[in-house]
Amino acid sequence: MEKVVVLGAGSWGTALSIVLAENGHNCLLWSHREDQANEINHQHSNEKYLPGTVLPTSLKATSSLKEAATHGKTIVMAVPTKGIREVCRNVKEWIQEPILFVHVSKGIEPDSLKRISEVMREELPVHLIEGIVVLSGPSHAEEVVLKHPTTVTAACEDIQYAEKVQDLFMNGNFRVYTNSDVIGVEIGGALKNIIALGAGISDGLGYGDNAKAALITRGLAEIARLGTKMGAKSSTFSGLTGIGDLIVTCTSVHSRNWRAGNLLGKGMKLDDVLNQMGMVVEGVRTTKAAHQLSKFHEVPMPITSALYAVLFEQVDPKIAVDQLMDRVKKHEMEDLFEYL
Repeated sequence: MEKVVVLGAGSWGTALSIVLAENGHNCLLWSHREDQANEINHQHSNEKYLPGTVLPTSLKATSSLKEAATHGKTIVMAVPTKGIREVCRNVKEWIQEPILFVHVSKGIEPDSLKRISEVMREELPVHLIEGIVVLSGPSHAEEVVLKHPTTVTAACEDIQYAEKVQDLFMNGNFRVYTNSDVIGVEIGGALKNIIALGAGISDGLGYGDNAKAALITRGLAEIARLGTKMGAKSSTFSGLTGIGDLIVTCTSVHSRNWRAGNLLGKGMKLDDVLNQMGMVVEGVRTTKAAHQLSKFHEVPMPITSALYAVLFEQVDPKIAVDQLMDRVKKHEMEDLFEYL
């Protein structure tokens, strides 16, 4: 049995806490809201994020960051991308010894253009970091809590830490692979949210399966082009955190990014969509970062550019699709050969 802390009591943080608790670990789930922590402790539920799910009685929650930070030697960061810096700054005040950090957020920080593990290394003193592992892959919280078969990847340059995370989480329903390509895993996990927004827009416009298949395929090409330019291994994008995560996020009603895009395609304004969702839609923020990265690395990303125009320049979604279709003709493989 290990003592593990999960910071962030949203749907994914709660689902991972359930996996850890049912694996026999002493798991403490931190919420910034005292009423949510009380609900988890006394009613064994988290109705806002996982309605109808009964949480294990062994799973405990707290709203005290000090209590969470001093609970164990493994901390799982399950807060939205935009909260990573603040939580790292606050939690480091209470940490007394090196910690194995696991992050499950899928995004890139706009302006700084840093991946989540890079942000964490900036904010956390080096002597407090035993290792940083990325846990990512095609996994909806709603299906994990139903014990549907799920496979994810634990990535770290030092594979022993990835293997430790593999041991913590793996069971008969939740299979964990290991990978040393942190850049590829983080880029694939972040950028698939952009393509999922596009897939939702396509469905909202009523364009059907042909359009979505094209979007997913060409979206993967964009992700691979940027990722390999940034130092990722091309093979990573054919795995769970590449095509696997892209498929599940672009085709499922569980996907917040697909749902947000679907509403945009039906004519809703971005602010109204985000208000209606009531939860973080990582793809919106990541679209800005990816657009900036494509300019910085001089990598063509036409789908990302089109979505940036829809989200931040108020371009009509149908016009953006028409512009994509009217681009100059080219060979399907020419851009892949340049980067892979």
